[in-house]
Amino acid sequence: MSAADTTTAKVPPTRPSTVPGAGGGTGGAGRPAVPRRPGGGAALPWTLLAPCLLVLLLVLGYPLARLVALSFQKFGQPQLWGFQEPESVGFANFTKILGDGEFWAVVVRTVVFAGGAVILTMVLGMLVALLLQRVSGWVKTLVNIALVASWGMPIIVATAIFKWLFDTDYGVLNWLLSRLPGVDMIGHNWFAGGPQGLAVIMLLVVWGAVPFVVITLSAGLTQVPKELEEAARLDGAGSWGVFRYVTLPVLKPIIVMLTTLSVIWDMGVFPQVFVMRNGHPEAEFQLLTTYSYDKAFVVNDYGGGSAIALVTVVLLLGAVAVYMRQMLKIGEVE
Repeated sequence: MSAADTTTAKVPPTRPSTVPGAGGGTGGAGRPAVPRRPGGGAALPWTLLAPCLLVLLLVLGYPLARLVALSFQKFGQPQLWGFQEPESVGFANFTKILGDGEFWAVVVRTVVFAGGAVILTMVLGMLVALLLQRVSGWVKTLVNIALVASWGMPIIVATAIFKWLFDTDYGVLNWLLSRLPGVDMIGHNWFAGGPQGLAVIMLLVVWGAVPFVVITLSAGLTQVPKELEEAARLDGAGSWGVFRYVTLPVLKPIIVMLTTLSVIWDMGVFPQVFVMRNGHPEAEFQLLTTYSYDKAFVVNDYGGGSAIALVTVVLLLGAVAVYMRQMLKIGEVE
């Protein structure tokens, strides 16, 4: 072996250079080339969304447009059967319902009902979600299975079960309460008055809504940094302090979303009231949804019923506007 062989190092082959003039492609002076995305540009997302938007337009757009048109017309049974042409009445339907004291009583009842249901749902959901963080794995699994099972139960089935639980003659709840010393609830009619009956229906609504809230909040609690909780405890914060200053701020976007969805759902409660009252809700059980249904399909005043439904939609849009404002504020803070 020669001296040249022992002193000359073998140089590995060089990779293509990205420097201009060195044989490699560049995207500018001294910058590496940036790969381009496939063609389509700004039109590609809209092309992919077009089928979904078309379905939403057909399923939601046409009924909403028809609802708006009916609310400005005199449309009753003669118009439904084609004996008369629909007659435009302007804002007469809205003037009539807005000047009706019964309508405003239904609005107040609906707001109180929805507010109570939302508060109970969020409080119970938060408590159960926090408790699930402190139990063993198998207990959490069993509770989650029970929550999913109750959440997946059809509304009609759940309503029938609650009717049986609160039945006047054979209700299990009356029998259990009567077992307490000094309590006699045998034969008690929970639906003799509006407040008690609506409280039962509210429990039914809350029972069906809590599982979704618990599952969503449990997922959110897994994102709370443990380091922040430990730091808060080291600073002397108790359980309430840790929840208020650490957990709650992290969960705020989820809580705002769940609260808004709960308001929309609880303002639109219909089958629970309709089935619980055997298809004929009394005046003290009327909510905006059932009141609109009665005006349209019982009294055959489809224009008035459409006007009530449109007012309900406007109220729900107000709730959505509050949700969007809160989410924008959260985004600005972040």
